[in-house]
Parts: sequence; C-alpha cells; structure tokens
Amino acid sequence: MPFEFVLPLSSAAIYVVGALLLKRAADLGADVWRITCLCNWCSALCFIPLTALGGVGGSWQELWQPAIVGFLFLLGQLLAFFALRIGDVSVATPVLGLKIVIVALLTSVLLGEQVSAPLWAAAALSSIAIGLLNRSGQRVRGRTGATILLSGGAAATYALFDVLVQKWSPSWGAGRFLPIAMGMVALYSLAAVPLWKRDAEPATRVGFRRPLFVGAACLGIQSVLFVSTISLYGRATAANVLYSSRGLWSVLAVWLVGHWFGNREQHLGRRVLGYRIFGAALLLIAILLVLAN
Repeated sequence: MPFEFVLPLSSAAIYVVGALLLKRAADLGADVWRITCLCNWCSALCFIPLTALGGVGGSWQELWQPAIVGFLFLLGQLLAFFALRIGDVSVATPVLGLKIVIVALLTSVLLGEQVSAPLWAAAALSSIAIGLLNRSGQRVRGRTGATILLSGGAAATYALFDVLVQKWSPSWGAGRFLPIAMGMVALYSLAAVPLWKRDAEPATRVGFRRPLFVGAACLGIQSVLFVSTISLYGRATAANVLYSSRGLWSVLAVWLVGHWFGNREQHLGRRVLGYRIFGAALLLIAILLVLAN
C-alpha cells in the first residue's frame, strides 16, 4: 500500500483513540474551551518536527497564506463545536461528512484538477456512510435548521482548509508552511483562555487531566499525519475518503473496548447496529475505490 494511503488510515485510527479519551475527559468535567485550546497547542507542538523537512519558506508578504489556513482550521473547529452543542449528533455529524464531497468540488474549482468518477463515487459513499455510522436511534432535538447550517459551514470551512493546504504549501515546503499555519492556530486559541471553566474543584481537574492530555496528544499526532499527507502528496479527495475510515474504527472501538473509556454506546440496540454495519460496508467500498484508483 502506498505510504500516502497509510498516513490518513493511521491518522483515522489514532483519531478514534484521542476522541474517546477527550470524551472521557469531558465526562469528568473538562470544559470544551479548555479541550479546544490544549488540542490546538498540542497540534502546534507536534508540527514543529516537520521543520526538518525544510522548504524555501515564503516572504513576509505571503504570511497571509498560513494565517488564513490557520484561521480556517480554528473556524471550522468552532462551527462544529457549536453545531454539536445546540443540536443532535445524528444531525450534525452526517452534515459534517459532506466535507468529502466539498473537497472534491473545491479541488476541481480552485486547483483545476479533474476528480475521477471513482473518486466522486467514493466521496459520495463516504458521506452516506458517515450518516449511517452515526445513527443513534435517539430522538432528534430541536434547532435542526441551525444545526444543519453550522455543520454545513464547518464542513465547507474544513474542506477549504484542506484544499488551500494542497494549493499553497508546495511553494513554501511542508517543513515551513504547516508549522507556521498550526502555530497561528495556537496563537488564535489564546483568545479562548478566558472562557475556560474556572469553578472546577481541584480533585475534578486531577481526574480529567490524564485523558485530556493524552487525548490532545493523540489528536495532535493524527493532525500531523493527515495534513502532511495533503501537503506532501496532494490528492485531498482521496486522503479525505481514507480519513473517513475513522467512522468505521469508531464503531468498532465503541463496541469492543468502549467500556474501558466509560462509553455506553454499545448498548444502543440491534437496529442501530444494523445501520452502522451497512454504513461500514459502504465505507469499505469507498476505500477500495480509492485504493484501486
């Protein structure tokens, strides 16, 4: 298997571990602003070793490029957060899955690259699969319209981030563009520090500290693997399809070892399991289309 396929698949698996740990930290009292800041700071640190890859570096006049990319990353993160906060996961997550199709569209429009029919099919199947994999069988809460709008904005923002990384990073070199862009994200995140929850008891902070820091480290590592794949090899659409395998790994992890993390989703019932098995099958087909393309 080509290394450019191994990286996003590995990133997807590491993401699942990090997400389960961060969910555990949140259950133990970690607020979302603290989680967001620490994840972004860990990501910035994880991108520093990429400077060994070198690069020509951009001029001061081109510093706006990594600044915009970093802003898009943080904006997508915040839109996704608010979508999940005001609405139901079963609505927000499938809409977020449309990112794969948007990446394919933006690749054609902004980069002038022709996306093959198998890749278009893989992108569409991945988006449908994500929706099925996130069926919970629970009743959808209100404010559905706002949830869809925010989730769609997050999907479009993340997609634009991926495509602009593919467009701009070659002229800088991955060893310059990515560390600077993620450094910008860490810098922007400082604005969220005043929003941290301050009334947590010391014992509570000790309880969520370990899963929070380990989970943030996992998300930083997976960010390096995924984003550097796009920067070094291009093919943002294929990378996103392979990265969507995190939906499959999430289901398997929840059902097999979710209890290790205090997760109880494995008890959602046979109907939900059926949806998720079907979604997993569609996702596997999408991945095979990418590998064969």
